[in-house]
Amino acid sequence: MDDSEVLLSIGAFARRVGLAPSALRFYDDCGVLRPAQVDAVTGYRRYAAEQTARAVRLRRLREAGLPLVDAAVVLDGRADAARGVLRAHLERTRRTADAARAVVEGLLREAAGGSENGRSWARARVGGAELASAVRQVAPAAATGESRKEHPVLGCVLLELIDGEVRLVATDRYRLAVRVLRPAEFEGGPRQVLIGADTARNLAEWAVRQVVVGVECADDGAGVRLRGEADSREVTASAGRRQGDGTPEVFPDYRLMLEGLEANRHRLIIDRLALRDAVAGRAGVVSLSTAAGDDAGGGVAGRSKGAVSRETTPGSTAEQTLEVSGGGREPVLLRMVRTGPGLRIAFDPAVLVPALEAGVGPDVLMEGGSVDRPVVVRSADQGSFTTLVMPVRETETETEAKD
Repeated sequence: MDDSEVLLSIGAFARRVGLAPSALRFYDDCGVLRPAQVDAVTGYRRYAAEQTARAVRLRRLREAGLPLVDAAVVLDGRADAARGVLRAHLERTRRTADAARAVVEGLLREAAGGSENGRSWARARVGGAELASAVRQVAPAAATGESRKEHPVLGCVLLELIDGEVRLVATDRYRLAVRVLRPAEFEGGPRQVLIGADTARNLAEWAVRQVVVGVECADDGAGVRLRGEADSREVTASAGRRQGDGTPEVFPDYRLMLEGLEANRHRLIIDRLALRDAVAGRAGVVSLSTAAGDDAGGGVAGRSKGAVSRETTPGSTAEQTLEVSGGGREPVLLRMVRTGPGLRIAFDPAVLVPALEAGVGPDVLMEGGSVDRPVVVRSADQGSFTTLVMPVRETETETEAKD
């Protein structure tokens, strides 16, 4: 019998193991679940029946929230290392369980008609905790201080109802944060409302106590109305400064910023919290670098913990590791999954750390085309929250100190 007759297509295998085809492609790219065969002409992936157990185990590990590098240890590492990874993850889960909020679906308030007082309204219904989380994720990207004084519109969060989605956006020109919510109900649109970042944070404190929140925006963009189970909040839109020609300052077109990114040549997948801890507390520009000689084909790196200092790993190589250095602290090596050529890129910790803290999921995916273009920072397999972070240039003195 021909091999192709006993192998499963990616769709058939996905149904068998409970994974989406896109997830199978992702795990192939990362080297943790390679197909048994890839057609050299069409690129179609085919899987063997005996790969089912590994795929199901991988799915269960990811559903439990394990970072990809830790899941690889459980799949391929020594038994004692696998037990250590699982125990450590269980402890992390216990520590954060009391901070987790369950989003409960409740009865939805019936939406009123589409027209009220001569104004046309767009309406959506989202989970209260979900809305609060979205605000808390994007608000740190809003401008503060002198930047907000110069451009008040950048001190706002853009609330948008469009294409059946609720989107929240903030930018200070050095970073851009976008969170997309998919509501249980949606009517009308498109609508845009600017809300001051501080006001948005106050709304989040109210929204988190609601099971479901109705978001209502009128066609004049004058404000937004949020309806909870027992009460509601109304917010007047923030007005930007008038420009020289008398027209109001407008919020930057975030779609153009996203669409204008060049094809990403560099792709790094790293334990999100390990990277945050490695960057946080550094007093100055921080460099992230990979070795040019690394295998660019991807694959899961070493089988040790997520972050190790160079001092404690004599003889360690840069293969499939990311070095975090600069800012007055010793270099730290992090395991990673990478595609693309070697890269050295620098960030301001005050910009990068909030982007990592606002993320979701155990892994962070960083994508970029060059050192002078924005870097996309998002969850590796949960695409509803995306941040763009601008790199900074290293000074010659900083570069020489590292060489």
